[in-house]
Amino acid sequence: MPPRASSAEPVQTVEQITAALESFLAESPRAVVLEDGKVLFDMREAKYKLATEHGRCTLHLWGEDRNLVRRVSGTTLRNGVLRLSTHRFGQTKPQTLELVTDRDRRTPSTREATRVRYLRVLERALLRSFPEFKVDGLRTAMDLEKSFGPAYARGSLVQGQKAWAVIAVNEEESQATVDGILTLGILWLQHCRDSGDGRKVYQGLKLIVPRGMAILTLSRMAWLNPSVAQWELWELDQKSEELEQRDAADHGNLTTRLMHAPNEHAAHERFAGSRLRVMTLVPETMREVVEQRLRSGTELAFLLHGLEFARVRMGYSGNSFNSAQEITFGAGANETPLTEENENELRELVARLFARRISGGDKRDPLYRMQPERWLESVLRRDLEPLDARLDSKHVYTQVPAFAAADRGMLDLLGVTDDGRLAVIELKADEDLHLALQGLDYWIRVRWHHLQNPDNATGLGEFQRHGYFGGLRLSAEPPRLYLVAPALRVHPATEVVLRYLSPRVEWSLIALDERWRAKVKAVWRKRNTDAGSHSTHVLQGRV
Repeated sequence: MPPRASSAEPVQTVEQITAALESFLAESPRAVVLEDGKVLFDMREAKYKLATEHGRCTLHLWGEDRNLVRRVSGTTLRNGVLRLSTHRFGQTKPQTLELVTDRDRRTPSTREATRVRYLRVLERALLRSFPEFKVDGLRTAMDLEKSFGPAYARGSLVQGQKAWAVIAVNEEESQATVDGILTLGILWLQHCRDSGDGRKVYQGLKLIVPRGMAILTLSRMAWLNPSVAQWELWELDQKSEELEQRDAADHGNLTTRLMHAPNEHAAHERFAGSRLRVMTLVPETMREVVEQRLRSGTELAFLLHGLEFARVRMGYSGNSFNSAQEITFGAGANETPLTEENENELRELVARLFARRISGGDKRDPLYRMQPERWLESVLRRDLEPLDARLDSKHVYTQVPAFAAADRGMLDLLGVTDDGRLAVIELKADEDLHLALQGLDYWIRVRWHHLQNPDNATGLGEFQRHGYFGGLRLSAEPPRLYLVAPALRVHPATEVVLRYLSPRVEWSLIALDERWRAKVKAVWRKRNTDAGSHSTHVLQGRV
C-alpha cells in the first residue's frame, strides 16, 4: 500500500504548480534558478516554458549556454524562496531546484556580521601561516571612489620594508564575487603602491579565496606579468583556519565547450516558409535591418538591433515523430505561439517595437534602452572595420566557444584578421571594472581550443573542424584581444588591470563615440606594444 501524503504538504494539482511558478516569476523579474547552491539561470536573460499535458507539469528552461527540462511534482514557498520538487526524465528520485528573488538572500545586517567574523578568522590564519609578518590595516570598509566594496577584506603583510598586499573573500559570498577578486586585488596592490610612504616595498599580491572556489582565478593568474609583481593564490578552510597555496600553473580543465556551427544554407532552406511568414509582419522599410540568426540547426531567431522578437523552432507534431515548426513571439511567460487568430495583434506589437527601437529614439523608452550590449554587437557584426581595418566582417561568430557555467554579463565575438590571427572581441555598453579580465577569460578559452591538435589528414584545427572560418588558413599565433566600450563607459580600472597582464597577451582597448547606435566610430585606442612595456594612445577625434 503506498504511503499517504502528509497533511502538512498536500499533493498539488498541475494548475496549482503552474500558478505558483508563474506568480513567482511575474513578481520576481530578477529571480535566479539554483541547483545545489549554484546559479543555473538568471531569469532576466533566460527563457522558460511550462507544459501541462497528460496531467504533468513540465518546466523547460534555456539560455545561451544551457538547456534544462524537468517534470515538477510540487512547490513550496518559504521566506521568498520557491523550492521545486523535480524529476529528470526516466528517473524517480526527486531533485530540488530553487527559485530565489535575488542572488544574495542575506539581509544587510547578516552580511555585515559574516564579514566582521571573517576578518577575525582571516587574521588568525595569516598570523599562523606567515608568522614572520605583521598583519596591518585589515578591513572591509567600502571605498567607492577606488571601487572597493565590503565583500572583500583588504590589508597588508609587513616585515620591515618588505610588504605584500592581501585581499580575501569569505565562503558566504557568491561565486561571481569570488571570481571578481583578482580585478579588485590588482587595484588594491596598485593602491598600496601608490599610497606607500616610501618605507614599504610591495613585492606582490596574496589572494585568499574559499576552498574549492579558485578555478577561474587560477586560470587568470597564469596570464599576469611576473616581472611587475609576485602573485600568490591561497585557499582558506574557514573551519580549520588552514591556508593552502595553489599553483597558478595548475588550473584544471577549462569550463568551456565548442559547438558545431550549424549549416546556414541548409537551415535557411528548412525554415524558408516560416521566415517568410515572420518577415511579412515586419514593416517593409525595416526588413533590411532585421537580423536572422541561427541559434542551432533547429532554431532560428529574428532580432532588431540585438533584441530578439521572434523565433522559429523545430519540434514534433502532436504525438507523432513528424517534424513541425513553431513560430513564437516574446520571451518567458510572454512567449506566444503565432496563430492565425493573433497574427494581427502580433503585427501591431512588431510595429510598435520597430517604431521605438531606432537610432535617435527616445532614450527614456524601455524598448530603446533594452539590451544595449546586444545592440552594439549587432552593429559590429555587420562591420568590424571601425575597430580594426584588418578584421574580416565576413567571418564573425558570437560566443564561440561557450562558457559551460558562467555569470558574465558580457558579450563576446570571435573573428579573424587578414593575416589569419584569431580575434577575441569583448563588448560592454556600460561601465564594468571587470572588462579586462572577463575579456582575458574568453581569450584563454579561444587560445586553448586553437592549440588543440590539428587533424593530420586535413591540417584543420578544432575551430575549422567544427565548421568555423571555412576556406581560411588560420595562423598558429595566439589570438588578439579587443576590448570595446563607449568612451564614457570605459571604467578607470580597466587600464590599471591591463598594465599587469602578461606581454604574451596582445590587447587593444577601443573607446567608441557615444553615438554608436547611429554610426560606430573609434575615438581613441590604447594597446600594448610587442614588448608589453607600455601603452600607446592614438586620438582619432573626440565626442
